[in-house]
This record gives sequence, C-alpha cells and structure tokens, in this order.
Amino acid sequence: MALIQTRPSRKSLILAPVGLLWLALVCTGFAWLVRYEYSPGRASTAPVSWPEKSRIARATRQPTLLMFAHPRCPCTRASMAELARLTAQCADRARVVVLFFRPSGTGQDWSATELWRSASSLPGVTVEWDQDGVEARRFHSETSGQVLLYDVRGSLVFEGGITSSRGHEGDNAGRSALVAILNGDALHLPRTPVFGCSISDSQMAPTAKP
Repeated sequence: MALIQTRPSRKSLILAPVGLLWLALVCTGFAWLVRYEYSPGRASTAPVSWPEKSRIARATRQPTLLMFAHPRCPCTRASMAELARLTAQCADRARVVVLFFRPSGTGQDWSATELWRSASSLPGVTVEWDQDGVEARRFHSETSGQVLLYDVRGSLVFEGGITSSRGHEGDNAGRSALVAILNGDALHLPRTPVFGCSISDSQMAPTAKP
C-alpha cells in the first residue's frame, strides 16, 4: 500500500513561525524580568562619619539606623517588611528612622501612600519626610531601600539593602549582617547591594491609592 504524503497547509506554514516568534518574545520578556529583579539600584558610598549638617537626631547611647525610601517605590515594600522583621529581632537596640523622599509642590495625596503607612505602623520607628531628598544627598543615598547604620560615635558600620532582589522578602545577607552587628557579634559583611528605584524620581506612579 502506497503511503500518501500530505503537504502542510498554508495555515500551518503561517502559524509555525508565528508560534516560534511568540515563544521567543515570551522567553525574552521572562529573561528581562529576571535580570531586572536581580539588578541592584545605583550604588553609592555613604559618609564614613555622620554628616555635621544633618538635621536627623542621632542617638548617642545606641546605634542609629536610617532607611531612605521613596513612598511610591513598589520594590521597597519588601524592604519595609524586612525592616519590620529586623526591628522585631533587635527591639530597642538602635534608634530607627525612615526618611521618605517628598518633592516640593506635592501634598499628602502624593506622599501618604500605603508604604508610608506601613512604616508609620512599625513600633519604635520614627518616620520623617525628606524634602527634595536633602538628607538622602547628605548621606549619599540614591536608591530606595538604602539602609545605613552608624554606631554611638557616629561612625558608619553598615550600608546596603535588606532584600536579596527587587520586591523579594526572606532571609538575606543585609538583614543577617545588621542582626549580627546589633547583637554584638562579629561583622563579616559591611556592605550589600540595594534593590530599589531611584529615591529622587518625582514622576513615579503610586503603588497604591492613599
């Protein structure tokens, strides 16, 4: 019995490359998302000593921990969750201040976001507005979620982020290092990457309705 050979239909010939193109686009998009998730924000080096012109009250009997944040950065939700875990683990061992960027000409509807409310609800944490990012510049902080820890003498002992990627909660090197420092253990990792958006982006869309 002779085999009957069938030719691919015109529709099949069209759908095959379309399917391959779609698959390539999906793979490209997925690769971009993974790359973005694990790409840290702009790195900077904080002052080794507490800036004299800073208006932030520094504790003199315990370390002072600062977090610089953008109220509309979606990546910083995870950083705030990690800060909550950190303060729960090391309650009363440091003065903790979160400074939110707020550009001139904006009001409560722009800045009082869900992220700001989350920070304000943390026990023992002081939340302040950083008008036009003046304090962020003094401390050379450019990425939302940046954490700095200064000891009682005003010397920098840690700088970096407390998440392992953008928007990802869970165990990470930054929080572990801070817990070790505040517990008086030896420090092995004084600097970690920060995963977040630019602090001074005044055009960022809100993460949630205020």
